[in-house]
Amino acid sequence: MQSSISLSISSSSLAPLRSNSATDFAHFAPINLRFCGLRREALGFSSLKHSDSKRVHISAGSSSRRKVFAALSGNGSPSKFDYDLLIIGAGVGGHGAALHAVEKGLKTAIVEGDVVGGTCVNRGCVPSKALLAVSGRMRELQNEHHLKALGLQVSAAGYDRQGVADHANNLASKIRNNLTNSMKALGVDILTGVGTILGPQKVQIGSSDKIVTAKDIIIATGSVPFVPKGIEVDGKTVITSDHALKLEFVPEWIAIVGSGYIGLEFSDVYTALGSEVTFIEALDQLMPGFDPEIGKLAQRVLINPRKIDYHTGVFASKITPAKDGKPVTIELIDAKTKELKDTLEVDAALIATGRAPFTNGLGLENINVATQRGFIPVDERMRVIDANGKLVPHVYCIGDANGKMMLAHAASAQGISVVEQVTGRDHVLNHLSIPAACFTHPEISMVGLTEPQAREKAQKEGFEVSVAKTSFKANTKALAENEGEGLAKLIYRPDNGEILGVHIFGLHAADLIHEASNAIALGTRIQDIKLAVHAHPTLSEVLDELFKSAKVEAHVPIAGVQRNYTISRWRSDQQEHHNTGRNNLVFNLVFRELADVVRLVWSKIF
Repeated sequence: MQSSISLSISSSSLAPLRSNSATDFAHFAPINLRFCGLRREALGFSSLKHSDSKRVHISAGSSSRRKVFAALSGNGSPSKFDYDLLIIGAGVGGHGAALHAVEKGLKTAIVEGDVVGGTCVNRGCVPSKALLAVSGRMRELQNEHHLKALGLQVSAAGYDRQGVADHANNLASKIRNNLTNSMKALGVDILTGVGTILGPQKVQIGSSDKIVTAKDIIIATGSVPFVPKGIEVDGKTVITSDHALKLEFVPEWIAIVGSGYIGLEFSDVYTALGSEVTFIEALDQLMPGFDPEIGKLAQRVLINPRKIDYHTGVFASKITPAKDGKPVTIELIDAKTKELKDTLEVDAALIATGRAPFTNGLGLENINVATQRGFIPVDERMRVIDANGKLVPHVYCIGDANGKMMLAHAASAQGISVVEQVTGRDHVLNHLSIPAACFTHPEISMVGLTEPQAREKAQKEGFEVSVAKTSFKANTKALAENEGEGLAKLIYRPDNGEILGVHIFGLHAADLIHEASNAIALGTRIQDIKLAVHAHPTLSEVLDELFKSAKVEAHVPIAGVQRNYTISRWRSDQQEHHNTGRNNLVFNLVFRELADVVRLVWSKIF
């Protein structure tokens, strides 16, 4: 059954907006627009012409949505490619790119050689958050002093290991199914098999002879756990994060090699479930990737009071799994002198030394691309660079495989940025606006530069850096929760109010950071964000007080005032254009009416 929608645009209704020249409006015909990424021809629009009355007729039938979405070449003929966009890797980055591509009207396919969801959903951030949710509850129930302060009495808390493991596995399965169903519902083809690039715009799927072509290709193959030389992983007593998330057993004593995000989160899980933890860190301090001041506070709260000890400035040069009744043995050598310093015997060892890009077997040699430490080189627009330093046409790489920022949401943002580019809008992602979080209890979050990074930048570029801080102890909501342990830190330029970095340690820090990250992304200055209103009493007031405490030089104009002036000027200009019948108002009116039609058609199709 077909439905039909018509829109009449009468030139008489536009008469008050006409300029003195009858040719002004005709200048806009034919108008070649993309509505929601669709060429007007794909929706049945014909060119707009200057006439007394023109009827635009659109039919929305029961035929495949792909006929609507299929990209057409400039002369209206069908595309010579199987797909407009082919994505190799169905992790969070590939999924984000695919959904945005469909929204932009691209015929899209995604290739997956393992399971949809990639590392994050199946072996990373999703199941780990399920385990951390359990560890958080356990900490609350085990903290008698905290409960007593709230007037609560709880008997001894326990847990079922298999039940905890099932919770993590079930969550991963649910999210994986959600991602799969969302892509299928929108018409994304999911191609099963390993994707190998055969040449420009050509990819082989799996070991079969199936070859597909695409106008643009995105590589989004992610990463795998990095295991240093000398470490033998058996998946039982010497494990990576992939194995640890299955929680097949809870050791009495576990060594964690590496004190970054992964190591910290697993230390939170294991200590809440009763394990003793020993950190092994190659650098001279724990949590080397965090702002030093935040790291010291986090160590005082997350490590010192718990059953955790640590060795810094040492490498785990050799780790041997438990066997024949013998424990796991770990040989520690000095990071500088390489001399043997100690030997540990533990029940298990978790290797949390970071991740390595998964880029083998992609056929990169067929497009003359050489990896750098396994990473695919790209420019600021995620365009792949070949061995000669030249851009490879129509090939992009996002996420962990390019090494710019190894976070799932960064991969998704990069994918969306690429789709913007291939659909005609230039876009460069500001990676300094992308937040990161460590989901310990309390949480740690950050965006932008650390204080040492900011001061180094300031010294090179010749500007001053200031720091503002505020404590969770001054926040009503945090005190009501009896969770006053925390700090928020702002690093900024006092001369112009630019936000250089924000770091938070405290209750729900991972949620609070987005006000700061959005401010950096939008270029909002401190003198403007100071005027924002926050609900009371909420944790968001921690950021409110933080921004209000910053001291920006008096001569710097308030951005909001400038913005209001700009809006007023814009309205004045629009009124002037209305009075004189300038062309852009005619264009805007036509665009709005046609956009309404597109929304109507969209609802009919879907």
